Amino acid sequence: MSEHTNHPELAVTQIPTTENSALSSKKSELIKSESIKTDLIKEGTALSHQSGQIIDKASPKIVLATLNARYFHTSFGLRYLYANLKELKEFCEIKEFIIQTRAIDIVEQILETKPDIVGFGVYIWNIVETTDVVNLLKVIAPEIKVVLGGPEVSYETEQQGIVACADYVLTGPADISFYQLCKDIINETPPDKKVLNSKPVPLEEIALPYEYYTDEDLKHRLLYVEASRGCPFKCEFCLSSLDKSSTPFELTAFLEQMEILYQRGARNFKFIDRTFNLNINTTMQIMQFFLDRMTEDLYLHFEVVPDHLPRKLKELLAQFPEGSLQFEIGIQTFNVEVQANISRKQNNAKSKENLLWLRDNTSAHIHADLIFGLPGETFDTFKDSFNQLYHCRPHEIQMGILKRLKGSPIIRHTESFDLRFNPLPPFNILSTDRVSFSTMQRINRFARYWDMIGNSGRFKYALPHMLSDEPFDDFMAITEWIFNKTGQIHKISLKKLFELISQSVEALFPEKHQLVIEKIELDYEATKLKSHFNGLNLYAGEKTESITKNKSLKRQQQHMN
Repeated sequence: MSEHTNHPELAVTQIPTTENSALSSKKSELIKSESIKTDLIKEGTALSHQSGQIIDKASPKIVLATLNARYFHTSFGLRYLYANLKELKEFCEIKEFIIQTRAIDIVEQILETKPDIVGFGVYIWNIVETTDVVNLLKVIAPEIKVVLGGPEVSYETEQQGIVACADYVLTGPADISFYQLCKDIINETPPDKKVLNSKPVPLEEIALPYEYYTDEDLKHRLLYVEASRGCPFKCEFCLSSLDKSSTPFELTAFLEQMEILYQRGARNFKFIDRTFNLNINTTMQIMQFFLDRMTEDLYLHFEVVPDHLPRKLKELLAQFPEGSLQFEIGIQTFNVEVQANISRKQNNAKSKENLLWLRDNTSAHIHADLIFGLPGETFDTFKDSFNQLYHCRPHEIQMGILKRLKGSPIIRHTESFDLRFNPLPPFNILSTDRVSFSTMQRINRFARYWDMIGNSGRFKYALPHMLSDEPFDDFMAITEWIFNKTGQIHKISLKKLFELISQSVEALFPEKHQLVIEKIELDYEATKLKSHFNGLNLYAGEKTESITKNKSLKRQQQHMN
């Protein structure tokens, strides 16, 4: 498998056909496959005995494509599909793009390979852009068979615009069904319906995809891995609530693949298991595997449930060095009534105890999640959850706004709680019977400013002195002051953000301002910005006017001199 250079603005990972020497040795194996043999005969394929190649124009060509949110992401799903294409792998390549790239340029890249079949992975973050690509592709080359798959088209399928211009849709896990569909298309025995439901396949029958990460992926991109599939919990905002249970991959085979990746130089692993610490014995073996291979640049990301950290796991976690672990911990809400509404089981006291233990006894980076807009949640109950979580001292509090994922059971509450969702991606909640649209907008702004200030890590010295024991109220006041001053939640320069924070504290909490200035100077120096801290406008009131007048007088005097 060779490696192709990636365009700096268009991430393309290609898995090309095998080199000529390999094709010569595999030719007889391919022809033995009845499906491919049938296709070759029907297409009138001629084998060139002089070159040992299969003539390109007569070979079936498959492209697996998706649009990632950013370059450093990789498509785990496409690599699973490729790994399970069996003999068709010889005719397939993977193309990955990013959503910022123009649809017409993506189509051009795809058409350069002259494909017969193009499969797209469709997700909530790329549905709009992928729809544009598919529409263009079918206008320019209507003969190409377009196959859609992924969670965003697996539910409410027929009502979606992207489905109307595609040829086939595979719902559910398509690891094996995509291979079968490609074979049927190639053999001119296509299914007689557009939407095809993928049948469940035992995990031991699925080929693992890890060898298809390229050297470029290993060096510069995030590698997704999974030790299990499914989730035993039934939280209704999540598609994983549809799973009946969590099923592990065979551990020895999984760790063998991790060893191969590690030996190739992989050091950045993101586990996508919904409940990584569900089976503690398995968790311990995986953690020990990586601890035994610890290097300065090894980084592991896990999603864990916070109320299930037994002593032996804690003892192991405490051994990992700083910078090696990140835990994504879903709290969502501490309100027991809201938890009951969404079928979420969580021991709140144990969760808070474990969050504090992780913060005090490990070097793990703690990323904790809250969701605003859940059925039954109010402004005040959410404020209480935020305050409780803040005092557990996670490094980040990710404030998500409830989204209506297609297929998720949350829609059963639509009428009883008057849930009103955005009809356009990302299908975020707009209002409920407890939360008005204007309040929802206030929280949206709070979340945006919290990302810039609270989660960015740039204000680690100043932030604790800006907030009191009621951090939600304090930060909401800062949020509204800055928004009223600027009207912006995006495109605020870092230098300007420092000024606005200082000005807001002076206006809102003047008794704190002098101490905050001292701390914010430490934060400013850590940014390595070229401008001097003394040149910042740190005052919102009369001092600002006085400073401005003094500067104006100095300029006038210099001019007169």
